[in-house]
Amino acid sequence: MWKDMEECQNKLSLTGTETLTDSNAQLSLLIMQVKCLTAELSQWQKKTPEIIPLTEDVLITLGKEEFQKLRQDLEMVLSTMESKNEKLKEDLERIFNELKTKMLNVKEYKEKLLSTLGKFLEDHFPLPDRSVKKKKKNIQESTVQLITLHEMLEILINRLFDVPHDPYVKISDSFWPPYVELLLRNGIALRHPEDPTRIRLEAFHQ
Repeated sequence: MWKDMEECQNKLSLTGTETLTDSNAQLSLLIMQVKCLTAELSQWQKKTPEIIPLTEDVLITLGKEEFQKLRQDLEMVLSTMESKNEKLKEDLERIFNELKTKMLNVKEYKEKLLSTLGKFLEDHFPLPDRSVKKKKKNIQESTVQLITLHEMLEILINRLFDVPHDPYVKISDSFWPPYVELLLRNGIALRHPEDPTRIRLEAFHQ
């Protein structure tokens, strides 16, 4: 459009200094306006547009109501997120307290069972009487301190839960052989398939 107008201006400038009629005067005024607009357009094309930062003043200038609405929406979103976070925090604390209570109850129940089991084993499965002399005089009596059946079971239980990937325990000299055979014969303990000197507790909880 600008190109066509410039071409029209060039043609009109070649008409010389003839007397202008009313129509020609109006056309001359239009040509002058076109020249001004062309010069202004050229100046704008040379400028680099600037990005106006969205400061509060600018937003207020664009529209105070729009800014207020945007602020209210953001405050509503923030309030909703804070409410959800608070609820999640309360849920996590409640779950944690419930698990803590259950763990304490299980611990108390376990201690009660171990205490009852220990009393039963001490009454019915005591350590061998060391006052009885061995029949074979040429065999020297062992000086190793034997442990009770209760202590043997505690060792096997702790190994099973502490090291579940390798629950076997080496049969030491402190394990009285008759008690070891008692556990194996009644299916309470199992012997290692490749090492007969190691046993483990049967995983009854699985």
